[in-house]
Amino acid sequence: MASAKGEKAKDVARKVRDRVRASGVFDRSLRGRVQRLEQELEADRQLHRKIAELSDVVAELLVPIQDRDEERVAEVLSQYRKTI
Repeated sequence: MASAKGEKAKDVARKVRDRVRASGVFDRSLRGRVQRLEQELEADRQLHRKIAELSDVVAELLVPIQDRDEERVAEVLSQYRKTI
């Protein structure tokens, strides 16, 4: 008796699964989510790249500033301004 109910439940689940697959709604929804996640990932990558570049500039500036090398500081800042 219990196995008959279990089989019936499995049949209903299979029918629902097949209808969802046939409609393509789930597939389109999933594809849309993946596309949005890929776009967000690319935006994050660009942000991380900018942060890394800025960190490099800061690191380049720290030594000349510490050494009071105003000429080198001006040069590094000039190079950075050209890239932005």
